[in-house]
Amino acid sequence: MKLMEELSLTPGISGFEEEIANIIKRELKDYADIIEEDNMGNVIATKKGDDDAPSIMLASHMDEIGLMVRYIDKEGFIKFSTIGGINDQMLMNQAVTIHSDKGNFIGVIGSKPPHITKASEKNKVIKAEDMFIDIGASSKEEACDMVSIGDPITFKSWFAEYPNDLFMGKALDNRVGCYVMIEVLKRINTRATVYGVGTVQEEVGLKGAKTSSYRLNPDMAIALDVTLSGDHPGIKPDEAPVKMGKGPTIVLVDASGRGIITPKKVRDLLINTGDEKGIDYQLEVSDGGTTDGTAIHLTKEGIPTGVLSVPTRYIHTPVSVANMKDVENTIKLIVEAINSL
Repeated sequence: MKLMEELSLTPGISGFEEEIANIIKRELKDYADIIEEDNMGNVIATKKGDDDAPSIMLASHMDEIGLMVRYIDKEGFIKFSTIGGINDQMLMNQAVTIHSDKGNFIGVIGSKPPHITKASEKNKVIKAEDMFIDIGASSKEEACDMVSIGDPITFKSWFAEYPNDLFMGKALDNRVGCYVMIEVLKRINTRATVYGVGTVQEEVGLKGAKTSSYRLNPDMAIALDVTLSGDHPGIKPDEAPVKMGKGPTIVLVDASGRGIITPKKVRDLLINTGDEKGIDYQLEVSDGGTTDGTAIHLTKEGIPTGVLSVPTRYIHTPVSVANMKDVENTIKLIVEAINSL
């Protein structure tokens, strides 16, 4: 759990994944034959196999959603842009950290207080463009001595363990996937060549997956991510039937087929492995978002690709909740599947 906590709390919005990359390199230096970074910043850890054996790519995106300094007004308040899929309603009054070359600075997202909000405004969601960040500066000059345009901003959170194998933290989308990828490379015993890839900028267009998969061109790929867990109030069972504690999710279709439709040989590999080894799993057909798998499976002549996700509550917010048993079962399922190749 210590590594999961470190991955969660370490900052790394899209385009600023260096610290996460360093953790992956540190953890895999004694397990991979080659570790390198490409021009985009993707980390590729290669565990070489036999020449006549297949190759498989495990893709886990390193980036998290966040914000970026866009403008500093004359009073020293900061206007920001959102990076990744963020609902405006969850931004209000959040504590944030601005990561500057001059240090890390704490701020709070503010707007007009309810005491002076007009009746016509009270039931409206305040837009991000109408919010600001207060870092305690008294002027633009003072603020500019602290932060700069383009500085990345992360949500300030903490990591904690819950009962029933649950844990909460920032950026579980997709530091959970990074943890899974690291542990798989540590545990596999296979003739196949395995590429463990920490991809960049997934939240803003699956960018790192496109370039790294083009370079590697593996025989097969599995994107490791999280998925919406529908086991809490406000969600109908048919909207999100996946639940925490029931094992990883084997994605059959996402984005109603606009993303990935998992090919039969990859689907069968994962399902048969789960059945044969007695590892819990769930199946998912999703109308929602996509993963790195969408970019990978369309690379070059096409790469047979699957997606294995850990059910997680409250994704794309400042704090999420997942189940460590699901994480362990995800690792076991991939390890057994790869070892069988």
